[in-house]
Amino acid sequence: MSKRGIFLSLMILVLNVADAQTKKESNDTLHIRSLPDVTVVGRNSKSDYQQMPEIVGTNIYAGKKNALIVLDNVQGNVVTNNMRQVLAKVPGIHIWESDPSGIQIGIAARGLSPNRSWEFNVRQNGYDIAADPFGYPEAYYNPQLQAVQRIEIVRGQGSLQYGPQFGGLINYILRNGSEINKPFEFETQQTVGSKGLFNSYNAIGGKKGKVHYYTFFDHRNGDGWRENSRYFTNAGYGTVTYNFTTKFSLTAEVMRSHIRSQQPGGLTDAQIKQDAQQSFRSRNWFDITWTTPALIANYKINENTRWNTKLFGTIGDRNSVGFLQSITTKDSINPATLSYNNRVVNLDQYRNYGLESRFITDYHFGKMKNTLSGGIRLYTGTTTRQADGKGTTGTGYDVTVTGNYPRDITFKSSNVAAFAENIFRINDKFLIIPGIRYEWLEGSSSGRNGYTSGGAEIILQNITRGRSFVLAGIGTEYHITKATEVYANISQAYRPIQFANLQAPPTTDVVDPDLKDAKGYNIDLGYRGKVKNFLQFDVSGFYLQYDNRVGTITVSGTPSYRLITNVGSSTSKGFEGYVEFNPIRAFGKSKHADLIIFGSYGYTDAKYSGDHKDASTKGKKVENAPTNIFRSGITGGYKGFLLTAQVSSVGETFSDANNTVAASANGNTGLIPSYTVTDLTATYKFSKGLNFKAGINNLFDERYFTRRAGGYPGPGALPADGRTFFISIGAKL
Repeated sequence: MSKRGIFLSLMILVLNVADAQTKKESNDTLHIRSLPDVTVVGRNSKSDYQQMPEIVGTNIYAGKKNALIVLDNVQGNVVTNNMRQVLAKVPGIHIWESDPSGIQIGIAARGLSPNRSWEFNVRQNGYDIAADPFGYPEAYYNPQLQAVQRIEIVRGQGSLQYGPQFGGLINYILRNGSEINKPFEFETQQTVGSKGLFNSYNAIGGKKGKVHYYTFFDHRNGDGWRENSRYFTNAGYGTVTYNFTTKFSLTAEVMRSHIRSQQPGGLTDAQIKQDAQQSFRSRNWFDITWTTPALIANYKINENTRWNTKLFGTIGDRNSVGFLQSITTKDSINPATLSYNNRVVNLDQYRNYGLESRFITDYHFGKMKNTLSGGIRLYTGTTTRQADGKGTTGTGYDVTVTGNYPRDITFKSSNVAAFAENIFRINDKFLIIPGIRYEWLEGSSSGRNGYTSGGAEIILQNITRGRSFVLAGIGTEYHITKATEVYANISQAYRPIQFANLQAPPTTDVVDPDLKDAKGYNIDLGYRGKVKNFLQFDVSGFYLQYDNRVGTITVSGTPSYRLITNVGSSTSKGFEGYVEFNPIRAFGKSKHADLIIFGSYGYTDAKYSGDHKDASTKGKKVENAPTNIFRSGITGGYKGFLLTAQVSSVGETFSDANNTVAASANGNTGLIPSYTVTDLTATYKFSKGLNFKAGINNLFDERYFTRRAGGYPGPGALPADGRTFFISIGAKL
């Protein structure tokens, strides 16, 4: 029997067992969990972790593995976007920790790469914010979490509604002031901490008549835990909503973020053991300016039908300057010139524009109410890359170059998509949710990829890739009780050919004319829910098949050459579990005391398949895929005081597909050891409008690193931060 047949048989068996254990309930009441207004999800809850309702706005979440993180309730360090604390209750999330500013967030799950979250579809308020979701999906910008109301996370089947991804969806929903019912409200949060940390978040919002508005400005700067790692960030956001009628509203919003950080570079393993805070790169800088404008229309056509349209853009600039040689090569003053060597300058510009229009409608089929959601997507993106420029011999941030850029390339991507999902309610317990998505994609590259030794231009191969295909999937839910359910889904997913795969030097590399997008599927089977108000849980198994992985192999001949082609497949399977228990609510009657204990665990077995074309990696473990990730915590509180301790334990993983154990001399490859980190956070609410927060990150000053880099921002192993602290006070007037 095929894997899909086994999965469907198992799903039916689980549903039959669950039905046998279920008490007979009346068929007169249809229990539908839905919220039409996306801005209110999770607002009134005291929990930081929740399951998404079946329907939110025009989106269907029924049958999907999902999680909702409410930032107001997170007991952790949101000032520097500490994701191991914020996402502690989401099982199996692997996090790269090498950026003290907290801007370059790198997360993944199920054996995928955390590199700037590029295996997730990263969005803000429902629209794209990555550099290019098709050709270059790295999320250089992430919103500061003090400005975020909630984070929506969808695994697996999210590919049908959101497009290219294997990891799922990460959607940051920003604060918009829609809960404010007076003309003016002021909010401020001021934070100081170790290593020169200072953060100032200030916002105003209000509602008058048919208009509500919200705007904030956030500034953060610090010296960083390591030498040569100082940074600053400035971000401003404004949103205005005009309610033309009770049914139709129009929102205009724009976010602008500017980040500049010094990159301390990588270290060898020996240097980390000697002093993980040291740095041998003082002239490396990273600068990002990101602007995300959007126009959003919401229309309630009738009691059963809603429509939402987003017109959005991403205007981004990514600049870097530095000395990028191996860490074993010193960046020192040249005795012949009495100055440093010239640095390398790389500049990227991203200009992306898109439109997504969705609707959702309820309709009756027999006695049951069903729900149909569908929509279209239009997208165009242009990336301009100027690289390997001869920079200055200075030490500060300066992207001035001598001459032109050896590499001057333009990448373009276009996309048209249509999608639909339907909730068929067989009865008030059993839901089936099939979905389908049509994709048309085109990617192209053109320009100069360098110069020959004789000074002649190396022009890129004329490569354009256009294709179309259909993705399909099906999910299901069976409600054992009103608050618990079995869920399952299987859904196809894909990852488009990346720009880097279309950037082949014709003198050494050849792009396979039959190069295809990576495709595969996700399977989830789980049980989740709540028991009264003292226990919530979500336990599930998963299977991720990742086919047509793109890589490079050497083809023998005269001469030999490197072929960029589909090299094979990988398979990830495992378990994701989360449980949270409140013994005081279960056994006590205290109105003032609280005690919450939680644990989340992810087990991942990720390996390259036996048919892999690269013999050196065949059958080996996928890199950057820890087998075990465990996080737990306890929160105790009395009246307005809360104290939280969290422990994050991550198993060892390989940094390369060859599963190299011994660390290389330059720190680029080798095993990444396991580590355990403990964090402590305290909160006291003097009143509804006044709060105090403090915390210690990495309480026991663990020395560890989560990644090795072969290039920027390394090369070498990149140490995570040791012990740091913060103190924060906030007010709302």
